[in-house]
Amino acid sequence: MCAKLYRNLFLKKGKADSLGRRHPWVFSGAVHHIEGDAREGDKLRVLDDEGRFVAVGHWQIGSIALRVLSFEDEVIDAGFYAGRLAVALDVRKKIGVVRTGANDNRENRNDMYRLVHGEGDFLPGLIIDMYGSTAVMQAHSVGMHEDRMLVAEALKRVMGDELKAIYYKSETTLPYKAELGQENGFIHGSTDNNVAVENGLEFHIDWLKGQKTGFFVDQRDNRALLESYAKGRKVLNMFCYTGGFSVYAMRGGAELVHSVDSSAKAVDLVRANIELNFPGDSRHEAFAEDAFRFIEEMDGKYDLVILDPPAFAKHRDALKQALRGYTRLNARAMEKMPKGSILFTFSCSQAVNKDQFRTAIFTAAAQARRNVRILHQLHQPADHPINIYHPEGEYLKGLVLYVE
Repeated sequence: MCAKLYRNLFLKKGKADSLGRRHPWVFSGAVHHIEGDAREGDKLRVLDDEGRFVAVGHWQIGSIALRVLSFEDEVIDAGFYAGRLAVALDVRKKIGVVRTGANDNRENRNDMYRLVHGEGDFLPGLIIDMYGSTAVMQAHSVGMHEDRMLVAEALKRVMGDELKAIYYKSETTLPYKAELGQENGFIHGSTDNNVAVENGLEFHIDWLKGQKTGFFVDQRDNRALLESYAKGRKVLNMFCYTGGFSVYAMRGGAELVHSVDSSAKAVDLVRANIELNFPGDSRHEAFAEDAFRFIEEMDGKYDLVILDPPAFAKHRDALKQALRGYTRLNARAMEKMPKGSILFTFSCSQAVNKDQFRTAIFTAAAQARRNVRILHQLHQPADHPINIYHPEGEYLKGLVLYVE
């Protein structure tokens, strides 16, 4: 079905080239004019300077003026979203992150994964994470917010009986100037069961008030790698949030595991997750303290350290300050670690690329005057795919280091 019922956006001469390379954004400087008045969130057809169709997508106010939904001249309805969601689910099944069948044993079971990763699944502005039979949906654009019920209808169609509830959690991710009056809440079904399973381990998911959709699904593979290093080690999990790394370290046979976060609520959630998987296990302690203050006092106590701080740079203006922050944090940790230690260190700042992060860690090692080997270079997992035409989708960087 043709999408000619939508208004047309005309590009300036020569500004259709990036769309010809299938990049999913139109920047405001490329726009010549729009037919009629466009309201933020409207669907518009994009035409080049000669009036030829290029794409259709959501219009928005800001430097990114339009996010492309399709390079075909088609209507964006529940059927469109169902098609994209069906493909996304099929990808997750084929890469093996959906392990919920009767043949999956307890230790192998996995019912928490990212179903939709924005541009990586050709649905820019949309995130959907699955936690058991509950989907947590998050809109990062006004257009996706306006289409939330279409997406919900499509999600119910694709997931069938496996889906019991959809929680919409976009209160803090939508442009505040849009004044949408958005509130978080269930838009389909409801549930009191907030426990989901990752690689056989159970976690309480705080989709009501927690960060992101309630859990950092993107660290699943890196948590599993940490488990393989944990046996017999004394583990410090800084910026622990819900304690994902701590739980895996416990299963990996760590001698002790200490979890640290500045949030007392996060520390309570860590304790609950440890108790869920290792009731009464005295190897674990949690502390609600400032990270830098705690590191200053950790001389030689821990030989496996995880540094997974919140984003130091949420935009490019903060890049230099963020890089200094990563250097300072990692240098202080390396100074305090005994010989033969392992350091898992991460950046989730999209404004910081792999080379910049690696340079910051190199500088930290030099300042700490330690010999350091890179054992692994880490990144986001396969259920957080990167659209090959949109390299900006690569945001999670990590290194596993051997500190002499």
